Formats: sequence, C-alpha cells, structure tokens
Amino acid sequence: MSLEKKSLAMTRTWKPPSKTPGTLFLASAQNNVTKAVDAFKKSLRLCITREMLLLSVTTAYTGLELTFFSGVYGTCIGAVNKFGTEEKSLIGLSGIFIGIGEILGGSLFGLLSKNSRFGRNPVVLLGTLVHFVAFYLIFLNMPGDAPIAPVEGTNSIAYIRPSKEVAILCSFLLGLGDSCFNTQLLSILGFLYSEDSAPAFAVFKFVQSICAAVAFFYSNYLLLHWQLLVMVIFGFFGTISFFAVEWDAAAIVARGSDYRSI
Repeated sequence: MSLEKKSLAMTRTWKPPSKTPGTLFLASAQNNVTKAVDAFKKSLRLCITREMLLLSVTTAYTGLELTFFSGVYGTCIGAVNKFGTEEKSLIGLSGIFIGIGEILGGSLFGLLSKNSRFGRNPVVLLGTLVHFVAFYLIFLNMPGDAPIAPVEGTNSIAYIRPSKEVAILCSFLLGLGDSCFNTQLLSILGFLYSEDSAPAFAVFKFVQSICAAVAFFYSNYLLLHWQLLVMVIFGFFGTISFFAVEWDAAAIVARGSDYRSI
C-alpha cells in the first residue's frame, strides 16, 4: 500500500478522543457559574429601575410586618400577664390564626385576581386597611413595653383591658393583610419581569430579608407603639408606590399586553 493510501486510511479511521466525565463536570460547573454571574448582573441592573425602586418600598414593608407577626407579636402576647395562665398557649393559637388568614387571603385573592377588572390596587388597598385596623387594635390592646418585657412578663395595661379575643382577631388580620400584599407583589413582578423573573424575585427576597433582619434588630429596643408607627409609615408609602407601578402596568395593558392572564 502506498504512503498516500495509508495516510488516507488513517484519516478516515481516526476519531477524536471522547470527553471524560471530569471534563463534562467541569464544563457544566463553569456553565452554572456563568449563569449565576449573569443573573447577579441582571439583578443589579433591575435594582436601579424605576419600577423596582418603587416596588422595593412595598417589599420593605412586607419585610417589616413579616418580622412583626412572625416574632414580635407572639412575644407581646406571651409577655402580658393580664391574660392569666393561658398567655403562653395563646402564642400557638395566634400562630394558627395567622396561618388561617394567610391561607384564606392567598386562596381568595390569588384566584380572584386573575379575573379582576380593577387590577391589583383594590387588593393592596384592602391589605393596607386590614393591617392598619390590626395595628390600631394592637395599640389599644397591648401594653407598650410588651416587646421588651423581661422573662417575668409585664403587668402594664394599654388603653383597654387586654382581651384574648381581640389579640386573636389581630392575628387573623395580620395574616390576611400579609397575603394581600404578597399575592399582588408576586403577580406584578411576574408581569413586569416575565423574561427576567429570577433576578426580579431575587431582588424582592433580598430587600424583604434585609428589612426583616433590621426589624428583628430594633424590635429588641423599641416600644410597641414606635414599632407600629414605623410599619404604618412604610405601609402608607409602600401602598402609594405600588399604586404608581400598577398604573404603569395598566398603561402596558392599554398597549396590547394580556395583563389579566398573569
């Protein structure tokens, strides 16, 4: 066989070496790192957009009230000695009613919002009013030093004699109002950032978690009425900010997007 034929035969039979499992794993890891870096860069770009800055105020409020109903309010109930021997058991009952409010509000507003002609603003407004009513009742029912009371509890009385029924009602209202905000925030984020949902929800959870951590910090030092005042202020401006973004979303609908399907 001639040299040229041997060379041609070797060219036809040669196969590139197959990739080893280690090489495939390294390539997959590099690909995941690249995706994570891209998502992080998108999250930073989203942070400075007008819509995300406005929604961050609403998200900050959800972080503050998340800390309040999940940690501070139960502590307040357990610290009020006027509730008698049942004060500790009321903490668990309060958590149950918070969960009932969350489930009821999430199922109701999550399903009805898809067919709502009025958008998301009425649900958020309802959540704000429900929370403000709960804050007012808590202000009347709970002594101001309840969040920072010692282990022995507090014998102080607020503007009315502490009522177990009012305390449990406030737990339900806190859960119901929280579900109003969360369902509508998730809905509008999915609508505005349908192509960049992962970075948008990452920013949402980041802001919410930071504000929840801040609230946990100051809850050990501030009296109850000051904590309620902080949430009222953030709740008011968070609602206004949400309205502004929702009006922008309504303008997108007017240009032809299928808004109510989100």
